[in-house]
Amino acid sequence: MAEYQHIRVERTDDVVRITMDRAARRNSLSGEHLVELLTAFQDVAASDAVGVVLAGEGPVFCAGHDFADVAARDLEGVRELLTLCTDLMRAIESVPQVVIARVHGLATAAGCQLVASCDLAVAAEEAAFALPGGKGGWFCHTPAVPVARAVGRKRLMELALTGDPVDARTAERWGLVNRVVPAAELDDAVADLLHRATRGSRASKALGKQTIYAQLDRPEADAYAIALEVMAAASQTDAAKEGMAAFLEKRPAVWSD
Repeated sequence: MAEYQHIRVERTDDVVRITMDRAARRNSLSGEHLVELLTAFQDVAASDAVGVVLAGEGPVFCAGHDFADVAARDLEGVRELLTLCTDLMRAIESVPQVVIARVHGLATAAGCQLVASCDLAVAAEEAAFALPGGKGGWFCHTPAVPVARAVGRKRLMELALTGDPVDARTAERWGLVNRVVPAAELDDAVADLLHRATRGSRASKALGKQTIYAQLDRPEADAYAIALEVMAAASQTDAAKEGMAAFLEKRPAVWSD
């Protein structure tokens, strides 16, 4: 396993936990931190793990980009930083594993972007979410991309234009997180949702995740064209045949993957 300075990577059974470990910097995303997160997700993608938990150390989940790093860069340097951040967000969506955000505290700007980019998210009651650029000098253009797709236009505009945080219950109502629980129950709630989301064939789940992201936000006809062809082809896989046979024979399925 790779050596990291800004994150911790631990595996328990089939689940990998990636913990942002820059508590002194509120887990802000410097270039080095982003490289480590991207490397960790790429390593997980090539493994036989079935799930990933993304967590943060310290009082804040993630405060977004590290302004000390951003301020030291010229235009090309900032473009490279934002490209790296985008690569991370796309990697989270593209890995075959189910990725769940464990949000124990504040998630702002690119930290909120991280939450929106994960497949699932569970938040503690104390958590809050914000796109604070709207009340500053650097608007949250890229964080708004996945957040918009999670919460919709009007709610995105409220977050982005006001810059004000919303509490965990509001984030749940808006669709940014799946569950909100007391802090003492956060780990159990994350484990429960991840367990239920990773049942069944690993190969089928990976293809399903890939196809969902491929058809999201496309016109309905295009989305159906994508989903139809993938689902037809998937019907001939070992996983699909075993799942149907188990149902018809009224027995537990035995997955080969």
